[in-house]
Amino acid sequence: MAIASTQLKPTLEAGSIAALAASDGCAHHPLLRRLTLPAVAGRDLADAVHALCAVHGRLTDLFEEAARRPVADLDTAWLTDATAAFGIERAYLARLTAAVGPLPSTPGQAESDAAFASQRHAFDMLARSDRAGCSIGAALALVIDWHAFHRILDAAAHRAGVPIVTSQLPDEIAVAQIATAVGPAAPVRRAMAFGAQQIFAQHRGLCDLIEARAIARDAL
Repeated sequence: MAIASTQLKPTLEAGSIAALAASDGCAHHPLLRRLTLPAVAGRDLADAVHALCAVHGRLTDLFEEAARRPVADLDTAWLTDATAAFGIERAYLARLTAAVGPLPSTPGQAESDAAFASQRHAFDMLARSDRAGCSIGAALALVIDWHAFHRILDAAAHRAGVPIVTSQLPDEIAVAQIATAVGPAAPVRRAMAFGAQQIFAQHRGLCDLIEARAIARDAL
């Protein structure tokens, strides 16, 4: 799951992040619908929570890293609020990881662990990128996709009897306003789009892996 820069068309700009979200984001991945159905298997919900924790449950914070790399003519004040909001999300994820029970036994666990590690490395690379705008675009995409992932967390909370936590992350309207703000130079806008696209690609890979793990368990 390495970052593939050749996947980005040179004409993409930050204003395209919404279009990228519509085509590449996780909101419409089949996994999201299946895991939020009332009849979903508890082990599949538990596995998804553990997978999200494996990738996003660490202390490394994309929003903090993006805030350390300000971009001229772009308001990044929202990153402070997003950092605090994602801290709440991470705490919610940690509570749910404990509440849903142990990781379900699944064939190919070693390969899954390697994939999670690869994704963590990819996110770290994006967060610490010296390409102006890349980490900010990545942070925007994380907000967009996390609204979809939060639905999985809420489904798991309902199943486990854990109080549901309302997300404090910027909503879709706020994200769209940030992504389309006039100001940054064209190379910065392209870097923002690149960072966003790579986050979407990594998250699609994560959803595909979670789905494949469920299929592997069903085949036992």
